[in-house]
Amino acid sequence: MSRTFRTSRRGFLKTTGAALALPYIITSSALGEGERPPASERIVMGGIGIGNMGRADLGAFLRRPDVQYVACCDVRKSAREQAKATVDNHYQNNDCKAYNDFRDLLARTDIDAVHVATPDHWHAIMVIEACRSGKDVYCQKPETLTLREGPLMIEAARRYGRVVSGGSQRVLEDYREVVNKCWSGELGRIKWINVNVGPLSQPCYLPPEEVPDDIDWDMWLGPAPWAPYNKARCDGNFSTSGGSWRSYIDYSGGGMTDWGAHHFGGATFAVDVRELQPQEVIYHNEGGREFLEYRYPNGIVLYHNRPNTGNLQVEGTPGETREPKPVPGYKGTGGIYGDFIECVKTREKPFRDIELAVNTMVVCHLGIIAYTLKRSLKWDAAKQQFVNDPEADRLRDRARREPWVL
Repeated sequence: MSRTFRTSRRGFLKTTGAALALPYIITSSALGEGERPPASERIVMGGIGIGNMGRADLGAFLRRPDVQYVACCDVRKSAREQAKATVDNHYQNNDCKAYNDFRDLLARTDIDAVHVATPDHWHAIMVIEACRSGKDVYCQKPETLTLREGPLMIEAARRYGRVVSGGSQRVLEDYREVVNKCWSGELGRIKWINVNVGPLSQPCYLPPEEVPDDIDWDMWLGPAPWAPYNKARCDGNFSTSGGSWRSYIDYSGGGMTDWGAHHFGGATFAVDVRELQPQEVIYHNEGGREFLEYRYPNGIVLYHNRPNTGNLQVEGTPGETREPKPVPGYKGTGGIYGDFIECVKTREKPFRDIELAVNTMVVCHLGIIAYTLKRSLKWDAAKQQFVNDPEADRLRDRARREPWVL
């Protein structure tokens, strides 16, 4: 599937080095005490991107007795040192290793799984490389930055037999009431559902600032186009309207992908099309008010920003009978994090398996392209391309800075 990403660093840590790090005394913690499993039964984890959501992910995994957290990586020195201190304080030791380069963390053969919470433009490369390195992956949403990335991530997960979970907890937890109404048959046959979310990301024209010593700016940019440092360009706050990397085209799809991963994920789950991709996106402009109509192969319609319609508002046919279905849920205990850890143990697919997460992101990206071109589109999910539409096909992916290619 085109050229694959090749890291310039090869090989793993030598087993002799790992052996020297083993303790001479077997502690009660290693053997397991109370409800804490022995070390041989814990999932050894590391984290890549430890600011904001990455810090929240770290805390969630760190609190699990069946996880041993051993490594953290961030291009900001302050973030990785703070994460290391948090981990060391939790375990009352000094064992957590901190890395600037994610490849050094992935080279460790003692790590079973990683969580990735970097800016979106890094997700595909890191997930694919983690799979190649034999690691299971929990990746924060939005899982992809472009349409082409999704199939490559799915292929890597399947080829290397890895458990890869998307990171939207809201799909099940926030929208459960809507999901239950749809799956119980209460609303009859579903006709359509609407999602209100936005805005799209924008070009960034922030002026250059001096690069602080705290950040490896070239590594932060990675595959994104080179750009001068500006604090607001790389700020990790949750705004999608300016002053954060989530606001800018080079790193994110803006609210359409950031919140879209939640809302579209919840909507497609509620109306039971999360295993499908739209076959058509119809662009509407009524009196200057733009909105989209996604059509699925089974006849269900998903609207984006339909006028005078609420978020996750559903139109059914209550007079018609619809057979109820049990609602899929998390495995294990502890929400979406526990679901991932349980699946690492059992090798089952998690609730937000990467293929389901990618299907959600396809909705987001098709919408961005339709709004960008200001016209309707037809999508061939089997071929992963637009139907007789070279102009739209060119927007399925983007160039990446060497050596960060896919």
